[in-house]
Amino acid sequence: MSVTKELIVVKDLHKNFGDLEVLKGIDQTIHQGEVVSIIGPSGSGKSTFLRCLNLLEKPSSGQIIFEGIDIAAENVDIDTHRKKIGMIFQHFNVFPHLTVLENITITPILELKTPKAQAEKEAIELLKKVGLEDKKDEYPRKLSGGQKQRVAIARALSNNPKVLLSDEATSALDPDATESILKLLRDLNKRLGITIILITHEMSVIKSIANRVAVMENGKVVEEGDVYDIFANPKEEITKKFINSSSALSNITKLIENKTIIPTDSKLVKLTFTRDSVGSATISKISREYNVDVNILLANVDVINADALGGIIASIEGAKENVQRAIDFLHESNVKVEVIHHA
Repeated sequence: MSVTKELIVVKDLHKNFGDLEVLKGIDQTIHQGEVVSIIGPSGSGKSTFLRCLNLLEKPSSGQIIFEGIDIAAENVDIDTHRKKIGMIFQHFNVFPHLTVLENITITPILELKTPKAQAEKEAIELLKKVGLEDKKDEYPRKLSGGQKQRVAIARALSNNPKVLLSDEATSALDPDATESILKLLRDLNKRLGITIILITHEMSVIKSIANRVAVMENGKVVEEGDVYDIFANPKEEITKKFINSSSALSNITKLIENKTIIPTDSKLVKLTFTRDSVGSATISKISREYNVDVNILLANVDVINADALGGIIASIEGAKENVQRAIDFLHESNVKVEVIHHA
């Protein structure tokens, strides 16, 4: 997957519902071929932002420049540009009274005026891409949740869009189906070069598929960047909260309440091992060279875009000056050190 030219440029986007200001000046650039995840608490405006991108919601002000044209401007043919943007939803939105094949051909036949034979031929090719060619004559009631979502993805691709929007598309699925859909989306991104913008509250989804993340709070993007960098060094409290929610290291709060786990004359630290420090024998080195005891209480390893990100919570016990020298050495070894408790 290669990120190339700017595909969507959002400038100072606002959206009001009456007196309620939901989007408060969003600036965002989406490049062709990216997989961008948008996260944030309920009410942060992320779904409204997504719906503005394909003009299901008309922005109150601001610009959405898609392939060089401001599609939010007056007198722009919305339907022409909307056809370039596919969308998949949390609850599939497939038509229960239509077969799988009919679900996919309905848009090309009715909206694009594609001849039925051609639409069916193209639909079967899409079903091959999503692994459902053998289900073309089935009705949705006979499909699993994951299969229904694959139908929805194939239908979203039937216009040959440049962008695929995903609004919590995996949150109604079980873990196996979720992984299957994510694998499919990764494959589509790689093979078709399609840009994917997804909303999710599942941090595992972000780690699995996205290469960039934008964090929203109160109608604004408060933090954004490369997924690995955001996970390794979150700056905003809301970002830290989301990341901690998916980490076993968050259990340290409960352990601190049990003060017997923290020896006297020790420091409780959180160590973050990034791609520059994962794999080094740092813990054993500081024990030997600085005469300190390191007691690992919690550990967690994430794989983000094929790179490991490790986290350890440990108590470092020993003479005060030795503990400090050990911490200094960790810093010098590209290990991020956060002192979270003093005994």
